[in-house]
Amino acid sequence: MTPLIVLTLVLMWQAVLAGYAYTLAGNAADEGVRAGTAAPRGERWGVCEQAALKHLSGAWRGGASVEQCGGTGFVTADVAIKVPVLFPGLIDFPVTVHGHAGAVEEVKH
Repeated sequence: MTPLIVLTLVLMWQAVLAGYAYTLAGNAADEGVRAGTAAPRGERWGVCEQAALKHLSGAWRGGASVEQCGGTGFVTADVAIKVPVLFPGLIDFPVTVHGHAGAVEEVKH
């Protein structure tokens, strides 16, 4: 019975990590697009990427990437994070979760 309990706990922990990866990807996209809307158009990509990855810990940042950030009028950001196997920072599943966010560009006079 003990191996079955341990296996169940491992699978539940892996499900928690997958769900947390979705949460982190969505939050990173939100942070990136929020910073990107206030940045000048020429500097938008760098500001967006830096803000998106800023709050991720080193273990999660290694498997994260900003795939898209920009736009005129309506700014969007897409962030991809790899799902780790049991512990972030060791090995990753070949599964990537995506976060997407958008916001209206701030008008500057």
